[in-house]
Amino acid sequence: MGFLAPPLKVDLLTCERRVEPLGIDVARPRLAWTLRAEGNNRRQTAYQLRVGTSPGLADVWDSGKVSSDESAGVPYSGPSLASSERVFWRVKVWDESGQASAWSRSGQWTTGVLKEADWKANWIGHMGAQPESLLLRHEFEVRSGLKRAIVHVTGVGQYEMSLNGRKVGQDLLTPGWTNYRKTVHYDTYDVTKLLKPGPNAAGVLLGNGMDNVHGPRYTKFTSYLGPQQAIAQIKLVYADGQSETVGTDGNWSSHAGPITFSSVYGGEDYDLRLVQKGWDKPGFGQTWPKAAVMEGPGGTLRGVSSAAPPIQTHETFQPKLVKELRPGVEVWDLGQNASFMIRLRASGPADSAVRIIPGELLKPDGSVDRGSVGGGDCWWQLTLDGQRATYFPKFFYHGCRYLQVERIAARDGQLPKVEKLEGVVVHSSAPEVGTFSCSNELFNRTHRLIRWAQCSNLVSVITDCPHRERLGWLEQYHLNGPSLRYEHDLSTLFAKGMQDVEDSQRENGLVPDIAPEFTVFQGGFVDSPEWGSAVVLVPWQQYLFHRDVSLLERHYGAMKRYVEYLRSMSKDGIVSHGLGDWYDIGPGAPGFSKLTPIPFTATAFYYQDSVVMAQVAKMLGKTEDAELYDRTSKEIRQAFNRRFFDPAKGYYATGSQTSSAIPLVMGLIEPQHRASVLAQLVKDIQAQSVTAGDVGYRYVLRALADGGRSDVVFAMNNQSDKPGYGYQLSKGATSLTEAWDANPSSSQNHFMLGQIMEWFYHDLAGIQPVDGFKKFRIQPALVEGLDWARATYRSEYGVIESGWRREGKGVVVEVVVPPNSSAIVALPAGEKLVGSGRYTFAVGGQ
Repeated sequence: MGFLAPPLKVDLLTCERRVEPLGIDVARPRLAWTLRAEGNNRRQTAYQLRVGTSPGLADVWDSGKVSSDESAGVPYSGPSLASSERVFWRVKVWDESGQASAWSRSGQWTTGVLKEADWKANWIGHMGAQPESLLLRHEFEVRSGLKRAIVHVTGVGQYEMSLNGRKVGQDLLTPGWTNYRKTVHYDTYDVTKLLKPGPNAAGVLLGNGMDNVHGPRYTKFTSYLGPQQAIAQIKLVYADGQSETVGTDGNWSSHAGPITFSSVYGGEDYDLRLVQKGWDKPGFGQTWPKAAVMEGPGGTLRGVSSAAPPIQTHETFQPKLVKELRPGVEVWDLGQNASFMIRLRASGPADSAVRIIPGELLKPDGSVDRGSVGGGDCWWQLTLDGQRATYFPKFFYHGCRYLQVERIAARDGQLPKVEKLEGVVVHSSAPEVGTFSCSNELFNRTHRLIRWAQCSNLVSVITDCPHRERLGWLEQYHLNGPSLRYEHDLSTLFAKGMQDVEDSQRENGLVPDIAPEFTVFQGGFVDSPEWGSAVVLVPWQQYLFHRDVSLLERHYGAMKRYVEYLRSMSKDGIVSHGLGDWYDIGPGAPGFSKLTPIPFTATAFYYQDSVVMAQVAKMLGKTEDAELYDRTSKEIRQAFNRRFFDPAKGYYATGSQTSSAIPLVMGLIEPQHRASVLAQLVKDIQAQSVTAGDVGYRYVLRALADGGRSDVVFAMNNQSDKPGYGYQLSKGATSLTEAWDANPSSSQNHFMLGQIMEWFYHDLAGIQPVDGFKKFRIQPALVEGLDWARATYRSEYGVIESGWRREGKGVVVEVVVPPNSSAIVALPAGEKLVGSGRYTFAVGGQ
């Protein structure tokens, strides 16, 4: 009788890639679980799901035993659920020997508002002139025997809700930025513990967001999409089975709030003298005007299923240095450039104020230099009421390292006192999934440099920078897609982003360079194929990383319309408009492509989009479309090579790094010319280091790594005396800068050139998706000059580990494959397919 391994154990449960989510508003949410196991080659062969109204019950749905090795993206297939309903679920699995696991612990999810008719609330706001911030309040009774209370709430521009004087949830800057005329996200919270029998009070504070951008301080653009307004409903469920709903309506009251200036670009002024004490508690006692019932901004209300992970607080930085410039004015150095909100404790006489001006750099006189963040006025300001106070902003964050603190005297000349000032990092709460380190400390510092820029720009939109623009420039979504995905689980943020893209797409199919399109630019800044192609390439990357076809299915129409738009803009197969290889290093100031023709990259992306569309159409069973795009891609390829390849020289276009790399990676090149084009790429890099820009650099890295020349990637980035990551670090950068040379007039917190993160994970550590990460490849680049490298990546199936180190004359490679997945381990001696478990391989040596 053979040895029987212990049963599998079911671990982390997720619904729609979230742990115990609130506000799921899809009829068939996707469920997933990870497994723990002892021994090697452990896998699932069957599962059983049970869903019930209480933990352990199956009174809603029982799947029965299902023969399947799927443990991610398994759809709930039970009866339709009601709005605001909580259900519990658990799973057990059978292993490769037919052994059943124990039942998992119970997970849960709560539905959102599943039908428009289930909204029992109105949009409400303020009647008359619009203040910079608005308070809405309402008192209501809660009977004894309250079992559960759920609130669905949103407000535009941005809102904060409270119940009985306590903030609801820990999220910031809600709701996520969208095209509010097309989509408005609402949030769902369990507020049972915030309520009590008897009188209760609900409050909503509203401020401006991307819906209302105005001066007179710094703005990237101005906008006004309508007045501040909110909608909310609280469902009260009692032990006796009865329920009731408290919704926003004309019985609520409204009043101007204490924020006297609110702008996502210009800052926030908070006046403690205007605080309505007790306004969000029962028994307030003051009579406010009735709220006005309003029409709403027009967008469809959507719950968590299509929303980005919420923005929350993370690390807190204490000042490293405080320097007085003159009496009442100091500069505080937080030591790190990041996306910050401040936490200020101050005291002083009524009417005195503390103004805090953020910036990334300092002027020669030591004051904050706002040149890299757009210039113009911008600050947080707290006006005191004579009492000690602690202030944390409601609706404004800013990318910065330095804070210029200016204390403004009261009418009697007395200055306030700053007792404490901290920088609180705020960004998306998307789970961290990757770790990387190696024996080269410059590369470790580069990893941290890029990671800070990535995190700073992960909000409800993947922004370019956390200060002067805060816009979702779409080329970053796919060019940095793998680099971002190896670090954080951004599947839900990318899904939200693709809804932004479809909401922004024009009737003729054009996808603008930014989404949401809060402002309309001109020329290449509104229409560049390398940017618009995100509508095709992001859903495709979602499939490659996660085996998730949902974005391909959901946005196929938008993808098709965009490629048809490119066809309409082409002439003889060539597309000639756009920005090209933005911010490459050439003559003159950075910006439009200097070294690579704009039609070259535009046409290459038209080709890549068509190739992907052929694959997607085939996958989705759209045979005619698949044939069309297959023909189209061949025609574009022929036109591209006729126009740009020089057989006599053996390279493309100008021979720039970008014009060599893109054909190699996209498959535009004929096989017999690959060697000469790769040689041209290596020659150019060795002559002058990196010159490729935003669009081309990822393809440079991929062309070199895929061509077996990671040694060139290593050499190109293992230096500090030419523009690049090491050069930025040598200039004192603490987050990745917009320009390769850390130009102080450019942003000092920009992740667009951070594509080497993909190389760290995909190539140095060698963790590469094949069938998502259900089946993956481990193929580390054992680069000379490194003694060791290691990385982990938490996939849907568990944590993948890959590391290698030099021992004597050989190399030891160590790999961990999670249960229910497999890996192809590709080393110089050959390839080996392995199941789950921990493995050690020896490469070379005596």
